Amino acid sequence: MRITIVGCGSRGTQLAKAADKMMEVKRIYLLDEDRKRAEKINGEINKGEIIENIDEELYHCDLVIECATQQAAKDIIPKVVARGVDIMVMSVGALVDDDFRQSVIDKAAQCEAKVYIPSGAICGTDGLSSSMMGNLTEVELNTIMPPLNFVDNEHVKKIGMDIDALKERTELFSGTAREAVQLFPRLVNVAAIVSIMGIGFDKTKVTISVDPHIKVNSHELRIKGDFGEMTTRTCNVPLEVNPRTSSLYVYSAISALQRIVKNQWIGI
Repeated sequence: MRITIVGCGSRGTQLAKAADKMMEVKRIYLLDEDRKRAEKINGEINKGEIIENIDEELYHCDLVIECATQQAAKDIIPKVVARGVDIMVMSVGALVDDDFRQSVIDKAAQCEAKVYIPSGAICGTDGLSSSMMGNLTEVELNTIMPPLNFVDNEHVKKIGMDIDALKERTELFSGTAREAVQLFPRLVNVAAIVSIMGIGFDKTKVTISVDPHIKVNSHELRIKGDFGEMTTRTCNVPLEVNPRTSSLYVYSAISALQRIVKNQWIGI
């Protein structure tokens, strides 16, 4: 399999190194606006090759992995699926817009391309997906993060809260997932995955709190439906090379890539 990684930051680097060890992966094309970042990864792996743009590589690429930004994802995804090439999307926030997401789904089906979205920094999405086969009545996401995650957040500034002065856990937001992803960009991937897999952005309830006594992000997912009830809680340790990214977020993408290249789908 030949893969293209778009975005050579911490996520792209971890994926490239993991892919380099997979015998099924024969070539890893690397693309980044900052060529030096691509060159750095290329010097650390054996199967790498730096490219200048994605268009030509789609003719001999089996899978594109987007590890860039939401805007880059919006530009790249339609091109990739229109060529009939599979894509793994890491910047899930690009799919928040309902019309854009549906256009991607339709074009992928028309062109026989697959769109993969890793489970990211939260557990329980397998149960969420399964429960959708019956009637699902409630999906709630309760996220608690340390103050660092809310530095320079515009919503926090707007409500006049001094994050650094907090002495106890404080609720910052309670509402729909659609509102949450607009006000808290740091939460967008988790809320987007849960909403897309479940009952949508307008029916999924989200609560966001800040806790000065913790150092890890935690996500509690609660589901109720015909199947019964389920609650999962995920406490994420930050990625060592990038504290603003959860280790599990990257691990989920590596796990997904491994299943794709081996064509093994256990526990889906």
